[in-house]
Amino acid sequence: MKLATIRHDGTTTAALVVDGGYRPLPAHNLSDLLALPEWKGIVREATSVQGGPAIIPAADATLLNPVPAPGKVICCGLNYSDHIREMGRELPEYPTLFAKFADTLTDPDAQIVADESVDLDWEAELAVVVGTTLKDASEDEAAAAIAGYTVANDVSMRHWQRRTLQWFQGKAFDATTPLGPVMVTADSIDPEAGLEVICAVNGEVLQRGNTKTLVFSAAKLLAYISTFTVLRPGDVVLTGTPGGVGMGMVPPRFLKDGDEMTTEIPGIGTLTNRITLRVNATL
Repeated sequence: MKLATIRHDGTTTAALVVDGGYRPLPAHNLSDLLALPEWKGIVREATSVQGGPAIIPAADATLLNPVPAPGKVICCGLNYSDHIREMGRELPEYPTLFAKFADTLTDPDAQIVADESVDLDWEAELAVVVGTTLKDASEDEAAAAIAGYTVANDVSMRHWQRRTLQWFQGKAFDATTPLGPVMVTADSIDPEAGLEVICAVNGEVLQRGNTKTLVFSAAKLLAYISTFTVLRPGDVVLTGTPGGVGMGMVPPRFLKDGDEMTTEIPGIGTLTNRITLRVNATL
C-alpha cells in the first residue's frame, strides 16, 4: 500500500493512494496518523471499505512531505560500499550517524534554495519511517516496527560540512531535504531484496545504487539506534547514499542555479526539485 499526505482545497489530510486519486484518512498527515495506536487497522479498513469518504482525484491534490513532524530524523553516512570506497574509507564496523531537524525536510517537488557558495551536493537515499516505539530492540523487532519507506535526498552544503570534522552544520539547513512523494508500507516492499536508488541532474544519471549493497540494513540501523535513543512512530531514518556524489568526482562537481534534480526509487516514486542559488557574500 501507498500512503500520502496531500493538500486539497486548502487543507491537508493523510490519504491512501488508490486508482485515480486518494482516499482521505482520519488525520491531517501521516505523522498524526502514525501516532495513533490503531493506524494499521485504519489503513486496512480504508483498503476494503465500500463507499466512505469520496475519492479525491489525483489532479485535484498536491503531494506533500508525507511525514512533516518527526520527533527525530537520524541519518546514516557511508552505508553503501561503493560510496565508502569513493570517499577513501574502509568498510565500517559501526554505522556513522548524525541528526537533522524536522525543519530540514521539505516537499517532494519543493524548490531548494541555498547560497551559491555552499557547494551544494546531491545524495539520493532510501528513508525508513518508524511505525512502533522501539527501545533496545532486536533486529527482528526493528524490522517489525517499520511503518514503511519513502524517498529522500540529503542535499548537503559541502562548504559548511568541510569547516569542521563534524558533518552536522553542512546537513541541517532548513527546507533542503525533500521527502516523498509517498510512503510505501513495509509489507509491500523489501529493500533487502534490492531497490534501485537513482539521482539525476538535468536528466543525467549521476547515482545508481542498490539497497542490496547496504552495509547496515534498515532493520540493523533501527535496532542499533534504539540502543541509545528511543524511536517513536513517525520518526525518520535515512539509510545513506550510493556512490556518485559530486564531492567524490574529479574534479568535484556541484549543483548550479536552475538545475533540476530528480531522485527516484522505483516502486516508491520520484522527487523533482529545482535548485535556486543566491548570491550572499556573508557566508
